[in-house]
Amino acid sequence: MSTLTVKSTAQSAVEGAVKGLPWTVLRLHRAALITWGAGLLAAVAVLVWMYVIGDDARAGAGACSLSPETGLPSCYEAVTESTVHEIYQQGIGLTGTALSYLMFPVAAWAGGALIGRELENGTAQLAWTQSVTPLRWLAAKLAVPALLLTAGTTAAVLLYVWARRDDDPNLVGDWYLTDVFVSTGPAAVAYVLAGLTLGALAGLLTRRALPAVGLGFAATLALYNALDHYRENLWPTVFRTGVPHYELPRSAFQVENGVLLTSGERTQDVPCGDSPPGPGCVPDTEVAGFYSVHHPESHFWPLQFVEAGIALAVAALATAAAFWILRRRTP
Repeated sequence: MSTLTVKSTAQSAVEGAVKGLPWTVLRLHRAALITWGAGLLAAVAVLVWMYVIGDDARAGAGACSLSPETGLPSCYEAVTESTVHEIYQQGIGLTGTALSYLMFPVAAWAGGALIGRELENGTAQLAWTQSVTPLRWLAAKLAVPALLLTAGTTAAVLLYVWARRDDDPNLVGDWYLTDVFVSTGPAAVAYVLAGLTLGALAGLLTRRALPAVGLGFAATLALYNALDHYRENLWPTVFRTGVPHYELPRSAFQVENGVLLTSGERTQDVPCGDSPPGPGCVPDTEVAGFYSVHHPESHFWPLQFVEAGIALAVAALATAAAFWILRRRTP
């Protein structure tokens, strides 16, 4: 009877350890969970406030007059509204920057605390002796924070887009600016997941907390800079020519512009006009027109989906590499 009781108790403990692994992850990293929750609540509060003061901010950004005959808002009232306008700009800008750079602290935490520290101090190895396989351990380590980060970042992005209202570039910045672009679409979520998996991979490679922080941060920074540099090449651009010289709308993401020569070649030199031909200018007789290479605002979503897809592919590869390394290093 006692033998059966002991076996039953041991079996229940094993099942509890396996089924409760996600809860163990949450409890072990509750400080990070509390910090994440507090940061998310702060972002929600700021964005709701930005939405509330949005109308006053737009009024402060518009023209004003001291004369009532013009029909423009009074400049006396605009003084107060301009202060709200500055607060709105700063609040929206700082929130967008925080969302676009969120992947970096996530990568550092994943490499240092989530994986590296537990391998360094032996906590992970102890868990593996409690009927929790290494692969199941890693799956829980990645799945739980991935779920929380995806849900929280998605909510923050949606609130951020909501708080921007009509996307007036004078208030919230042009859509193609890095911070604005990343923080207003699925790329923000994909970057966070890439940071999580790259950090975890760094932790498994180094098996130490501090080196994992540095390696995870460096890998994430390389991904971020590479996609930022080549963003204009992620979707086919629009090529436009015209005579005389024309101005693209502000909403156009300009990649290249210059002079189209009669020979069919393109150059970024300017027409010489009344000046003698020389370096930096071409004779007017050789100018056939002007050209521009750009992304219209309609390319926002194609660029977002391609960039997010690349970041998710990196996350998938990093995850696969992490499981492969763990399988090779454990019995």
